[in-house]
Amino acid sequence: MADSSTKLDVRKRDADGSRAARRLRRSGRVPGVLYGGGGDSLGFDVDARDLRLALARSGAVLDLSVDGGKATPVVLKEAQRDPVRGQTVHIDLLRVRLDQAIHAVVPLELSGVDDTPGVKEGGILEQIVRELNVEALPTAIPESIEHAVGEMQIGDTIGLDAIVMPDGVALLDDVEDAVVATLSPPKLQTEEEEVESETELVGEGGEDAEGTAEGEGSDGEGSSGEE
Repeated sequence: MADSSTKLDVRKRDADGSRAARRLRRSGRVPGVLYGGGGDSLGFDVDARDLRLALARSGAVLDLSVDGGKATPVVLKEAQRDPVRGQTVHIDLLRVRLDQAIHAVVPLELSGVDDTPGVKEGGILEQIVRELNVEALPTAIPESIEHAVGEMQIGDTIGLDAIVMPDGVALLDDVEDAVVATLSPPKLQTEEEEVESETELVGEGGEDAEGTAEGEGSDGEGSSGEE
């Protein structure tokens, strides 16, 4: 749980536009925007290393200080990353009140996958849902929600209704008929079954063809005999 916050110092940013943003990134800083909480939107930039360390240490809440001013509790709303390098190129921060619940997206992690009987038999576990929409106080939002897959067998599924929320955290997603993960047969086994099925169909078609050919041959001999 995010029972403590991490301080992050930023500086106000007046310049706007892609050219100014590129200059900031080249100098090792990340542009961002602060909004919400009844206040005006504010552009800022932050040292890329400080941001990376703060996000790694923080659960949900950051104490944001602009130009050395009084810290304000904020949460990360969105982080845009470079598709090639993976570096953060822009962030959006949201002002929050610690006594008011907020909506957040939390990663869902499945544990014990390699120890399940189905996976040991060669089955393939596919995780379909990787993020959960939750509501909680800012200090109660977990960094992630973990679910142990247990004794899954090949052919089993995990529904969203099986995921247990931590105390003080409410799930906002619709759990009805939602599938979190499936454990499928090995691909090789599936391919072999498909080949066997196709072979059987071809065999049946061959028998029909032979029967037809024999029938045609009999008719032909009969016709020659009559002549």
